[in-house]
Amino acid sequence: MKIDDIAKLANVSKSAVSLALNGKNGVSQKTREKVLRIAQEHGYIPRPIIKAEQYVQPTTKLLRFVACTNEGIVTEQYESLPFFMELIHNLDKHIGSSGYSLLVSSINIESLNEEIARLEQEQKSAGILLLGTNLSPEQIDVVAGIQPNLVVLDTCFETLNVNFVVMNNLYGAYQAGQYLIELGHHQIGYVGSNTRMYNFDMRKKGFLQALTENGLKIADCDDFSVSPTVISSQDAFKDKIKNRLNTLPTAIFCEADYMAISVIKSLTELGVKVPEDISVIGFDNIFESQVITPELTTINVKKDKIALIAVEKLIKQIENIEVDKTKTFVDTELIERNSCAVYKETDLVG
Repeated sequence: MKIDDIAKLANVSKSAVSLALNGKNGVSQKTREKVLRIAQEHGYIPRPIIKAEQYVQPTTKLLRFVACTNEGIVTEQYESLPFFMELIHNLDKHIGSSGYSLLVSSINIESLNEEIARLEQEQKSAGILLLGTNLSPEQIDVVAGIQPNLVVLDTCFETLNVNFVVMNNLYGAYQAGQYLIELGHHQIGYVGSNTRMYNFDMRKKGFLQALTENGLKIADCDDFSVSPTVISSQDAFKDKIKNRLNTLPTAIFCEADYMAISVIKSLTELGVKVPEDISVIGFDNIFESQVITPELTTINVKKDKIALIAVEKLIKQIENIEVDKTKTFVDTELIERNSCAVYKETDLVG
């Protein structure tokens, strides 16, 4: 009995099963009870991800996953966000099969130096898998100075002598741009995060490259900014478009699925139909992209592949099998669903 099996029996996502089994917020009490009942009935005994405060037995076969939380993307509740939850699950799966153990630690980004040093002093790890989503090169360099066996996930800085494994953001957004253009769209909007980081910057670069190669550009009035962690409709976005419903772009690219889902909800509340009036495409392929109506066309990030490469890279470094540092980009793939349509000149709102 695996988490996949429980998810099928309970008719919920793997993410929901993980939340329920680990006592996390994000699922209803009814769902939690259903998952726990099915797990108990089928004799499922989870192999828990070890929390730092729970770990007492010393070992040299310990890999530490570190996330630095702040007020931006990686909040204290980051583990409940679909992307990060799936990434950690995949890391745990690959680490477990390698004979190592995974220890998850969350620290405040404001005291990164002190917290990393304290964690390593209290329980020395064989190596660190660092979630670099919201970190600067200087902050990553600090961690590398404390634990040289290091692989950084979800960001990349070419000037650092550190191992990085990240999705190919530029290529993914380029795919999205080319796809919309192939559907016949020429007036294309862009919805970016109001909190900037490497991934979002690379996605914008890739998307703009696709447009530029086709002689297109984003009009200033079609360049929007929203919160990247709000999945409900956003008033600020609605205010910017409600007085120009007849002059909206025919398609919109959103830097992440959360933003795309928020945009669809905002448009729906204003009577704008997706994809009949406007096509919307996202990035990440989180579970919720299949729940929203219409189901979201998006760019799939191969989180399992990223996790596998990161774990293998770190263990090879620890065991002195591989000493060269590398920057690994994992290509994305386009997932076509129902939120994008071929542009027709008669498709006008109103």
